[in-house]
Amino acid sequence: MIVGIIGGGQLAQMLAMAGQPLGIRCLFLDPAPDACARTAGELLCGDYGDARLLDELARRATVVTYEFENVPEASLRRLASRVRVHPHPGALALARDRWHEKRLFADLGLSTPPFVAVDTRADLDRALAVTGWPAVLKTRTMGYDGKGQRVLRTPGDVDAAFAALSGTPLILEGFVAFDREVSLVAVRSADGDARFYPLTENVHRNGVLVQSRARPGDPMASRAEGYVGRLLAHLDYVGVLAVEFFQKGDMLLANEMAPRVHNSGHWTLEGAETSQFENHMRAVLGLPLGATHGLAPSGMVNFVGYLPEASAVLAVPGTHLHVYGKAARPGRKLGHATVRAPREGDVLDALARLRMLADAGGAG
Repeated sequence: MIVGIIGGGQLAQMLAMAGQPLGIRCLFLDPAPDACARTAGELLCGDYGDARLLDELARRATVVTYEFENVPEASLRRLASRVRVHPHPGALALARDRWHEKRLFADLGLSTPPFVAVDTRADLDRALAVTGWPAVLKTRTMGYDGKGQRVLRTPGDVDAAFAALSGTPLILEGFVAFDREVSLVAVRSADGDARFYPLTENVHRNGVLVQSRARPGDPMASRAEGYVGRLLAHLDYVGVLAVEFFQKGDMLLANEMAPRVHNSGHWTLEGAETSQFENHMRAVLGLPLGATHGLAPSGMVNFVGYLPEASAVLAVPGTHLHVYGKAARPGRKLGHATVRAPREGDVLDALARLRMLADAGGAG
């Protein structure tokens, strides 16, 4: 079995590594000759719109999946006409545009912050009357890890933010003074078997995820599962889907979804019966899904822009280090460490120690 993967970053790398024990080989399409996934499979080096390489991927792969949202729509359409693509390109089209994504959430009864489409400067003034202050102006597409957005706190922020982001369709969203950020990672097979990992509590810095902690038995889990279950069924989804939420009081507000394996699910590598990566491969290939329960209190810390010494990381009890093999640069995710420990207090202590190591190099 060969799985074709659009993208050759760390998510593709971890998908391929999860597939190897199952006898699955991976074929990556990525324009970077040093794409880190090349160590885990075969790399087709070229543009995501290269018709020849897309056709080779379709000819050789049993199924094609992707590791990021900004895949050209024309490329996915070409692939889907020749080979199975999971998750379906329609799910990707919704997830890559924040306006369509929020409309889908609202149509399915998921609570969201207020949101208004913005095309002109006059639109922005009208939108602010709906969302109130503060608000967040975002590009509808191509934004990730905090990119493509500006917080508007006063009228003096508006002109500069619009000038910085205009030229592409925008969306204005109400700013949420949340109590915490959580995410739910789920997986669904083609026959409708849907399974959910424990709710995960996340910490971001400058829009980049720096820490996640699994929260089995969290009181918000059933509501999150209900919301995500609606999305999975509506989209007739196959594969892993992650949805990020803001919690404020007893409200759970849907922020965004990712139609792929997700950074906040990295703890599942050592902390769950079946990792999100293995379950994604099982789902897209039509194999039975694995159990998603946690094995012990677990969490994860990202190393962003800086990798601590391996010996320092591995000296933290219960820790497993994952290095992606990327060249270092500010803001780039270079690796992560997962923690699995006997008690919740041990996990919290380990995460604090790992964050100190990450912060020593100015991570985030």
